Amino acid sequence: MGNFQLRKIAGPSSAAPEKATALVDVSAEAQRQRVLTLLMDHSRSTFELRDAYNVLMPAARVKELKELGHEIHRTLSTLPDSEGRLHPRIATYALIKLAEDEGAV
Repeated sequence: MGNFQLRKIAGPSSAAPEKATALVDVSAEAQRQRVLTLLMDHSRSTFELRDAYNVLMPAARVKELKELGHEIHRTLSTLPDSEGRLHPRIATYALIKLAEDEGAV
């Protein structure tokens, strides 16, 4: 059997303890809320959403947000993963416009 080590993936260094605790909620609703809140600040990559913010399937959450009326653009590019390996066609999402319905999360 191969020799491997489990390592903890560090989250955002500026996260307050209450925000880090919120990352434990893996419901689709909580993940959608995290994605929307993060995109309101600036664009985020698939890797960033998965590794730092515990969003297992960012594309699915973005699709759901779009279905709720939020305008989100996707850009594909080659980006490094947490180990520095380059991957082609990694999505970066940018919030263009919030849905008219303020409760759309």
